[in-house]
Amino acid sequence: MYLRRRRPVPIEYNHAMWSCPAPPPRANPAGIRAKLAPPARWLAGFALLAFTAGAALAATPGLGFSRSVTPGLVQRYAAKFGPNVRARISGWQEFVRSAAPAPASADNLPLLGAVNTFFNRVPFVTDQAHWGVEDYWASPAEAVSSNGADCEDFSIAKYFALKELGVPIQRLRITYVKAVRLNQAHMVLAYYPEPNAVPLILDNLEDQVRPASERADLIPVYSFNDEDLLIVRQGQAGASAGSSLQIRLWRALLQKLEEELRY
Repeated sequence: MYLRRRRPVPIEYNHAMWSCPAPPPRANPAGIRAKLAPPARWLAGFALLAFTAGAALAATPGLGFSRSVTPGLVQRYAAKFGPNVRARISGWQEFVRSAAPAPASADNLPLLGAVNTFFNRVPFVTDQAHWGVEDYWASPAEAVSSNGADCEDFSIAKYFALKELGVPIQRLRITYVKAVRLNQAHMVLAYYPEPNAVPLILDNLEDQVRPASERADLIPVYSFNDEDLLIVRQGQAGASAGSSLQIRLWRALLQKLEEELRY
């Protein structure tokens, strides 16, 4: 799971140890329709030091955005996942259109809560049950269209939605954690209002967005965004490990997002 800086290797998800935990039952499982932890754990683990721009990914503008979904992609996913796809995609696009754009200030809690709650309405389904493979990172369009997601898919969809709504990627980090109480690997989206701040956590296990200092159940392992990858080692600050493209499944996801634009 760790990456050596001098000899990069793909980061793999260790399913022999853990898997995404299922969230508690929700009042509306039908999907999209028309004790205190010390902040030092997260500050030492994922201190961003500064909002510096690394070797940013030269990706196609709008990649993974709701507004980038083409009629051809809707048709393709409707054939694959059923006639309700059109309504699901429309619901996603309408949510993004109606959501207030991110303000210039760092206080985005209402927006974070809205995005977290919206995607948490998608039913949780394991990759094995949903896709027939041990680990699969779905695009936001796939997760919404198929009406099923696991922790990686929720985090990815929220990341791209917040990007589309104007949140700077330097404030967003897709974060692998260990869910301590369940002894399982888990993925969440961390939002840093300021450099070196304790992040706010968007989690499919709960709708409320809370500071990481209130999430004693989560231990950070590594985090990434479009720009870079940070690895956490016991008792040390997060160390840069270079480009996030070294993560095989992230690289495959970006390639898939490019392909979706061609339908």
